Amino acid sequence: MQTQIQARIKHWLSLDSDAKSRAEIQALVDQGAQEELVARFAGRLTFGTAGIRGVVGAGPMRMNRLVVQQTSKGVAEYLKAQVENAVSRGVVIGYDGRHDSKQFAEDAASVLTAAGFKVFLTSKVAPTPLVAFGVLHLGAAAGIVVTASHNPPQYNGYKVYWGNGAQIIPPHDTGIAARIELAANSPVDMLPLETAVETGKLVMLEEDYYQAYRQGVLNAEVLQSPARPELVSLAYTAMHGVGAEMAETLLKDIGVTQVYSVAAQREPDGDFPTVNFPNPEEAGAMVLVMAEAHKHGAMLACANDPDADRFAVAVRKPAATPEMLASEAYQMLTGDQVGVLLGHYLLSHASDDQRLLCCTIVSSSLLTRISEACGARCETTLTGFKWLTNVGMSKQTQENRFLFAYEEALGYTVGSMVWDKDGLSALVAFVQLTAELAAKGETLWDRLETIYRQYGYYLNRQVSIALSGEPGAPTIGEQLRALDPSEIAGRALVSVDDISLGVRRFADGREETIDLPRSDVLIYRLQGNARVIVRPSGTEPKVKCYYEVVEPFGEQEGLADVQRRAEAAMAEFVSRHQAGLPNA
Repeated sequence: MQTQIQARIKHWLSLDSDAKSRAEIQALVDQGAQEELVARFAGRLTFGTAGIRGVVGAGPMRMNRLVVQQTSKGVAEYLKAQVENAVSRGVVIGYDGRHDSKQFAEDAASVLTAAGFKVFLTSKVAPTPLVAFGVLHLGAAAGIVVTASHNPPQYNGYKVYWGNGAQIIPPHDTGIAARIELAANSPVDMLPLETAVETGKLVMLEEDYYQAYRQGVLNAEVLQSPARPELVSLAYTAMHGVGAEMAETLLKDIGVTQVYSVAAQREPDGDFPTVNFPNPEEAGAMVLVMAEAHKHGAMLACANDPDADRFAVAVRKPAATPEMLASEAYQMLTGDQVGVLLGHYLLSHASDDQRLLCCTIVSSSLLTRISEACGARCETTLTGFKWLTNVGMSKQTQENRFLFAYEEALGYTVGSMVWDKDGLSALVAFVQLTAELAAKGETLWDRLETIYRQYGYYLNRQVSIALSGEPGAPTIGEQLRALDPSEIAGRALVSVDDISLGVRRFADGREETIDLPRSDVLIYRLQGNARVIVRPSGTEPKVKCYYEVVEPFGEQEGLADVQRRAEAAMAEFVSRHQAGLPNA
């Protein structure tokens, strides 16, 4: 075994007070499992803008108690250096239903209280939106949530919110990472939780805290609607996560009486026994909730992911019959479709001074079109909710307050109570939209068709493409920039955004500055409102391509007709673009 790895193992064992973790490493040493030991000790989990996330296990490249303790010490030291009254304002800590989450959250609380901080720790599992809510609600300096969201069962994670209630963005990520590196060199002080409670440093967040979030959702001005909620029927799943209690309570609060919860997935279970991958976007994840909806002939099949920050929905098709299979009777809406429906609905109910929306560069362009038509403003950000909410916060004014943001990966936030994606308030908003339509004798399909008839049928698709690049050859990004095309896939180029330079170049030679953080992304806008976004991988020869086509809606056409035409246009667009990529 390499001497360097041996030294790292010795150092780790000298600091790790967890007997189970120490035994796990010692067993690998005794077995001579060199490859596995190298994998665990080659570095440490990287702390970034989403915090840390990884497979649970011993060693610095895994999620475990010592990594959590060192990370918490780094967070504490950074907060002390950056925020004058951070210790007295305190830190909110919550956790999901995974096997190690409660222990990790308690370890974080022990480290922060030992560092002098006041800590607010949830007394039971909490949906991630409730932790983000708590930062502003309690006036805390930061928030920490222990969750791996919709990752597989073997994962866990640690996410940090800044004092504004949003996920951290640069330079806080690198600042905290540097402090963690220093913290990893020496033992971490910890205060027993009982002592922390006795001395007033640890405050347990009991039921009144959960009720404060509940009342906040119910009192949100943009969620007040005169619709008839008793007309809505839906099946719901928490997907073995922590959303069921709050979701069911909120639905009851707004008057929805026909709610059918998937019993097999209602309670938190870190093994996620009924799904291969607890992510509503994955094939098969919505099978049970769609079956439950079909059993009752419900309008909707709704899901939150395990930490309830994402929302997914399948809608009963107009021609559905009891004899059909559930998969035939219901259709999943894409994240873009849900985002457009919610944005359109909220704009119709918002006050004149609440007209600011946000979406990401890879989300559908349709919400921007709708916002412009409604006299509202839709800001475009880099991918990730950390950008959506921080930009939304920075751009709002008293005359133009924040209303809504979404990303196509099933993330939505309604209003400014929670500055992160919130699958619970999104569920409430979507059900209220459904109720409003039902009161008029209309469906969600009717509303989508109305929107598409006015603005065109927008279809979006993401494709990852492996390339056959040779070692040392120019990157795909460098090759694409060198091509300088006048057309792509037979469509004339209108403009190209090079986010790495912050420049938009038009086909006629004009240039303008783009107000986005630098990122290795190219956005090609083409004739007919088509678009392709290319995001090269920095580590391997492949690219992620995000395509958009827009098809006009003919007067005599139905929704299915336009959809077929758009699908055909998309297939040709993707095929021709891929064929034209260097080394494709």
